[in-house]
Amino acid sequence: MREKILVAVFAVVLSAVAYAGTPGEVEIGSYLREAELQGLFGKSKKFSDYKGKPLIINVWASWCGPCRAEMGSLQRLARRYNGKQFNIIGISTDDDRRAAVEFIKKSKVTFDNFIDSNVFLENMLGADSIPLTVLVDAQGRVLEKARGSFEWDSPEIVEAIAQVFQIKLKH
Repeated sequence: MREKILVAVFAVVLSAVAYAGTPGEVEIGSYLREAELQGLFGKSKKFSDYKGKPLIINVWASWCGPCRAEMGSLQRLARRYNGKQFNIIGISTDDDRRAAVEFIKKSKVTFDNFIDSNVFLENMLGADSIPLTVLVDAQGRVLEKARGSFEWDSPEIVEAIAQVFQIKLKH
């Protein structure tokens, strides 16, 4: 019974919904293209800096209610697993960098956050709506895209993440 519930959660929560897509979108099963990630707090990175461990990418904006609602659960998930069994990063779609920085500071988010000032990353990741969370394997291949706000640290979601990444996670 528990297995059926997890499969149902996996199918509903972490599954792609049919949609038109965005220009240059990397589809599920394809590899992320290299991109410069402009750090909200100055330090820039590239997607390749995160290779070697699975990666969860959350696309958000400070003005987005559902994005704000799920940020606490992403922070709790990060506190537990970030840098250990997988990495978590955020990409703000805010036009106003200061608003994004203020939100991250106020929310006490500690995982790396970047800003997409030219919609390049939004388009590449397929963020025609936000929040969007993209699960990427250790080699940079997009495994799943979850659209909408979720409790990322709930036991059901943690189990679904473990299934997608094919890793064992403690609850």
